[in-house]
Amino acid sequence: MKYLLASTLALVIVAASTTTNAQTSPGGDTPKQECAIGYVTGIGGAAQSFREYLATPDRDKFRFLADNPIQCKVSDEGRASGCTGITSLRHEEVSVYDDIDSTTMAVVARVELDRGTYPVIIVVQKRDVQCKEQ
Repeated sequence: MKYLLASTLALVIVAASTTTNAQTSPGGDTPKQECAIGYVTGIGGAAQSFREYLATPDRDKFRFLADNPIQCKVSDEGRASGCTGITSLRHEEVSVYDDIDSTTMAVVARVELDRGTYPVIIVVQKRDVQCKEQ
């Protein structure tokens, strides 16, 4: 349990030190909102599974979500890795990890797995992230 708390804290510190509250995009023309801590309401998951989910026709998205629950390998130290699948998040507090592209970002979220709740790096849509007020 100590390792889980330590790794979560380390990820939060790394995320906080690599982001700023407001920054200009690389092109210099459009300001973008960035934050270290936020809340996600929407779908998130492992990168490949999330891309497959986004490519799924709208009529099949619910079935894709039901058929592909998030699963990860959990080490003895409490680290989740090798994740596949997706999950639904409702106002889940996350640490912003990194931008992936113009519409998606990686975040660290606490995700319920078979063996308990663990911090996992997942991909979400930027529009689903609300920055936490400082």
